[in-house]
Amino acid sequence: MKKLMIAASCALAMFAGGVQAEGRDLRIAFDVPYEPFEYKDENGELTGFEVDLAAAMCEEMKADCEFVIQAWDGMIPGLLARKFDLIMSSMSITPERAERVLFSEPYYNTPGGWFGPESFNADVTDMDSMKGKTVGVQRGTTMDTYVTEEMSGVVTIKRYTTADDMVLDLEGQRLDVVFVDYPVGEQTVLTKDGFKEVGEPVKLGEGVGVAMRKRDKDIAEEVNAALRKLKEDGTYDAIMKKYFAYDVKV
Repeated sequence: MKKLMIAASCALAMFAGGVQAEGRDLRIAFDVPYEPFEYKDENGELTGFEVDLAAAMCEEMKADCEFVIQAWDGMIPGLLARKFDLIMSSMSITPERAERVLFSEPYYNTPGGWFGPESFNADVTDMDSMKGKTVGVQRGTTMDTYVTEEMSGVVTIKRYTTADDMVLDLEGQRLDVVFVDYPVGEQTVLTKDGFKEVGEPVKLGEGVGVAMRKRDKDIAEEVNAALRKLKEDGTYDAIMKKYFAYDVKV
């Protein structure tokens, strides 16, 4: 993922005027594309699991929310520079990030997944088998951290700004294998002919949370309360079932 703000904000008029007027004004950042979590549909509209969940969360909070597209490696700098108020873009909760931002309670947890061509026959857990292979990861993700810590000096690591760019290089045979968020690989790699899952999923981190500035503890309380309510009343499950055939709820 990449630099600072890359696109104009996508204001979504989703809520009735009375609801908008009662709550906060919040700007929520997403890195696009990252299907099925956030992406643009055939009409160019921002959609996805986290987009729908954010809309429901804002409605529950009675907040007037504006959704903006932000490149991944500018996410935390942009938040701290007050370009937006929340990050809701598959940001895994890690100790390093928690030193800089305040996280909500985790709202989903999916593992990392290994994906490659049908011809790939190496054991991704065996460093002798993986020696000399080229592995693609998305820059700055927990998958990047995992491969860097576990495989540096064994494999060549290629880091990408977007998952789409990484998949294009996998298709072009410039990568042997990729390690990505499992649902992303499921929907961007496994939907193509000639590719397969090549290793067991790897659980990473504590789950994904909404990121905020550390001083925004009152917003964090409202976000946590809204997400809990959405889980309790079935809204979360209804949104989840639109995008996944399995449970991602923490």
